[in-house]
Amino acid sequence: MKLRLILGDQLSLSVASLTDATKEDLILMCEVRQEATYVKHHKKKIVFLFSGMRHFAQTLVSQGFNVHYVAYDDPKNTGSLRDEVARLTDVYDISEVIVTAPGEYRLLAEMKQWSDALSLPVTIRPDDRFLCTTDKFAAWAKDRKQLRMEHFYREMRRKHAVLMSDDGPIGGKWNYDADNRKSPPQNLKVPDPFQADVDDITQDVIALVAEHFPDHFGDIYPFHFAVTRGAALQALDMFVDERLRLFGDYQDAMVQDEPWMFHSHIGLYLNCGFLTPLECITRAEAAFHDGSAPLNAVEGFVRQILGWREYVRGIYWLKMPNYKSMNVLEAKRPLPEFYWTADTQMNCMRQCITETKQNAYAHHIQRLMVLGNFALIAGLAPAQVNDWYLLVYADAYEWVELPNVSGMILFADGGLLASKPYAASGAYIHKMSNYCESCRYNPSVKNGPKACPFNYLYWDFIDRNAAKLRGNPRMGFAYKGLDRMTDEKRSAIRADTERFFNEIEAYEKG
Repeated sequence: MKLRLILGDQLSLSVASLTDATKEDLILMCEVRQEATYVKHHKKKIVFLFSGMRHFAQTLVSQGFNVHYVAYDDPKNTGSLRDEVARLTDVYDISEVIVTAPGEYRLLAEMKQWSDALSLPVTIRPDDRFLCTTDKFAAWAKDRKQLRMEHFYREMRRKHAVLMSDDGPIGGKWNYDADNRKSPPQNLKVPDPFQADVDDITQDVIALVAEHFPDHFGDIYPFHFAVTRGAALQALDMFVDERLRLFGDYQDAMVQDEPWMFHSHIGLYLNCGFLTPLECITRAEAAFHDGSAPLNAVEGFVRQILGWREYVRGIYWLKMPNYKSMNVLEAKRPLPEFYWTADTQMNCMRQCITETKQNAYAHHIQRLMVLGNFALIAGLAPAQVNDWYLLVYADAYEWVELPNVSGMILFADGGLLASKPYAASGAYIHKMSNYCESCRYNPSVKNGPKACPFNYLYWDFIDRNAAKLRGNPRMGFAYKGLDRMTDEKRSAIRADTERFFNEIEAYEKG
């Protein structure tokens, strides 16, 4: 008998460990403390994954498979994946353990030791649910001086014939990002997000999470995530039908009390296995060809999946384990308490943290240009920032979170992923949102107690990192601005920055 272990982010009948499964094999799924608490994952994220796992187990049983499912509160639950595998090998005559490679380096490293620990063959199959294998990405990266996503994306477009014509990209351009930066108009009508029904299985999981994870971040209710492939496909259809048309125009826009905007909200379904990347791309491409969505919207959506998602996974497996400890800018400030409480007078931060707490979701500009931008210019310690991003979002796994945070947000890898730090003053947030209208700070004021903290923190970041960043060709404009500043102006920036962090520290000490 073969034992096939299915992890919580492998909820797909086509996952490699199931492709040749027979009804005589034993399929193990388990909710274990080790994976649920190595960081204190958002309560809603745990509900989503445990409920998704339980529903997927039902699907397997309905197809005649022999499933052994271990619930979190099972008195016999040992709390770790390896020990649960070992528990079954003591009961059954297991000839081989088969598992699809996990999405985190730490777990893969552990699994590579299982064969010796269990005295059994343990076969770790490549995760083939992506459109670029790790080996092919490594081959693409070999001998390149710069690993830029745009170059990778174009090759993926050609390889998979997405939005292509005989003589090149449809429309004549590879990238329509410049068309996707419209500021949100007043009274912008945003469709309601997809809402799945909460069935008895999900209600049981909600009760379990409330009991066993009371000190974890985030709200459980309202819970409306899809927990089956069928419901996830409905969510994809709703995005294409109701949101895709304006996704391009307003994908960078932020509006107070509108957390969902025109984004797809399917990242969590892709990353757990309910959806496949190619079916999402194909669905959006069809919307362009039938005239229901413009090219700038469809290309922007395709780029997120075919380009960015595949690219960051490639970077992760290419550069781990050293990538996790990189801190080129030597940032070391502790993560402020308001990242957990949203208790800050910066309205943009308060909105994005509150919505993250409520929804286990924030769209990419909120993550990058508000929450991440602050972390960058404030010099927050990468390890703490990475842990926060990993635990608060329902779509977060280390393979996707770490390159986005350490590379794109914090520039901790020194430019391996991003060509420049994505640092910005309050002017960007003011342009792309209406957050500033309800803030005690003024984005047009540069210094003093009324100034938007992003303004002086931006210049403090530029100043204190001059030795490392001045030579970056894309930072020339910023350093010309810094060089034009008087000594008095620089002193005011440093004084405002010191005052700001002293106030935070005094508040947190009570």
